[in-house]
Amino acid sequence: MTSTVTRIAIAAPAQNVYALASATERWPILLPHYRFVRVLSVDGDVRTVEMAARRGQIPIRWVAEQRNDPKKPSICFRHIAGWTKGMEVEWRFAERGGETIVSISHSLDFEFPIASAFIEKHVIAEYFIDGVAKQTLAQFKRLAEENVPV
Repeated sequence: MTSTVTRIAIAAPAQNVYALASATERWPILLPHYRFVRVLSVDGDVRTVEMAARRGQIPIRWVAEQRNDPKKPSICFRHIAGWTKGMEVEWRFAERGGETIVSISHSLDFEFPIASAFIEKHVIAEYFIDGVAKQTLAQFKRLAEENVPV
């Protein structure tokens, strides 16, 4: 099992940052590295979304169940299709001293027949997951601090 946590401090209220991040259907407009996000279905508080991004020039794609909790606030994803199937993702938003600490935790048990531990840690977790998460958080920081409307 590989787990990563990516964090950033944003000089904006938690609810503002959460509002930007929880509207995943808008990510391709807000995040240059996202190719598309499609809402496939909505069942109560669970949305099934197909998401596609780029890590550098490499296209990546997955399908996830998304649960938004505006009261915490938090956003949870469970990947149900794609190369990250089974991955659990949680976004947390904590206000501290006039800023919001946003953390994204990823947990994945990647199954690959050869060199699984190495590939899971160095390729999947560090290069793809953490790389995309850092880009995403940096862009949300810029947008929230510029007070871009949701």
